[in-house]
Amino acid sequence: MIGLRILDLLLTLLHFVIIGFNLLGWIWKRTRKLHFIVVCATATCWFILGIWFGIGYCPITDWDWQIKEKLGEHNLPDSFIKYYADIIVGHSVNASLIDTLTAAGFFIAALLAVYFNFIQKRVARN
Repeated sequence: MIGLRILDLLLTLLHFVIIGFNLLGWIWKRTRKLHFIVVCATATCWFILGIWFGIGYCPITDWDWQIKEKLGEHNLPDSFIKYYADIIVGHSVNASLIDTLTAAGFFIAALLAVYFNFIQKRVARN
């Protein structure tokens, strides 16, 4: 049981690190290539694995939810971000709102990743 709680905590921390890096990794010049890779990996999970598991699929959420269910939590939302938004706000937040904000944040971060890794370099050369 303690091992499952530790694994749950580690997956949660990993998730927050990935989300934070997806949103902010473009800021620092040294992390821009890695940011692009992480954004591509996230998009692959959401849209390629999503073909089979549902758009927006995240294997980390899947693994964490399996652990949370073993720890006794049930009726977990599809979204990791919704789960923690509900906890932070103290009541159920509209899932469509969370999905829209998540998609918008990711789309902006993906555009910034493409801009800083490809477009800005071309503009600077000319």
